Amino acid sequence: MASDLDEPLSDTEKIRIVTDFILHAPPGEFREVVNDVRQLLNNDQLLKEQASGVFSQYSKDQLTPVSIDSSQTQTLITEYNELGSNRYYDPRSRQSFKYDHLKEEASDYQSWTPDPTSEPWRSALEEVWSKYCADHYHNGISAVFGLSESNGQISLAACIEDHQFQPKNYWNGRWRSVWSLTFSGSGKAELKGTIKVQVHYYEDGNVQLVSCKDIKESIFINSEKQMADEMRQIVAEAEKEYQTAISENYTTMSETTFKALRRPLPVTRSKIEWNKIMSYRIGNELKQH
Repeated sequence: MASDLDEPLSDTEKIRIVTDFILHAPPGEFREVVNDVRQLLNNDQLLKEQASGVFSQYSKDQLTPVSIDSSQTQTLITEYNELGSNRYYDPRSRQSFKYDHLKEEASDYQSWTPDPTSEPWRSALEEVWSKYCADHYHNGISAVFGLSESNGQISLAACIEDHQFQPKNYWNGRWRSVWSLTFSGSGKAELKGTIKVQVHYYEDGNVQLVSCKDIKESIFINSEKQMADEMRQIVAEAEKEYQTAISENYTTMSETTFKALRRPLPVTRSKIEWNKIMSYRIGNELKQH
């Protein structure tokens, strides 16, 4: 009787597996993962029809940086500046553009008009946010997005992406932080933040660090400048605390977990001659037990 394991996977199951692979692609390795799953799936038409949406989801999840109009200006691909049909906008240059998630390129630029109600708040936050990013993140890209809702509330989202891709040294890493604030008029509001760190090291192995932390703080809303300055201070303290905790945990793991994973014999890059195992120190240790 044939088992279920002998039955071929359906197209739905194949796409589910492919989608999962792509969404979990390490930073800086998106194209490599896509090329690999293309080979595994061996059906570009199915990939294009059923899994193309995962490309945009990955770009938004990773806060992918993009250069605008062949200039020095950069913004981020996020859920907050998505317009639909693979179009996004850059609040700094006040342009919208079409984004190719596979080529990671922007094109078809058009003028874009900001929301008049949220723009004074957004621009005030962007002024201090871009400076904060430049002061604390070596290769950081920042973006601030604003929107006013029908009930009179204003929503702001401030994002930072920083990465180091070192494929020649077999490692890539990315920092992402998103802070959102929704309020109406003056008073106390809740500030929500999500910080994510992902590092992939793959020389003679495959090790990943994936860390995420959600943060909630209260902030008082009085004026545009006051809000921006207070939010910057809260974010700076929270992200510094998180970075310190990551460094301390890494040091602890280096002294405990990673040491436990190391083999007791030095790496000689030569095969063990099992017929002479008793001549090795480890063989003598095993003999005693």
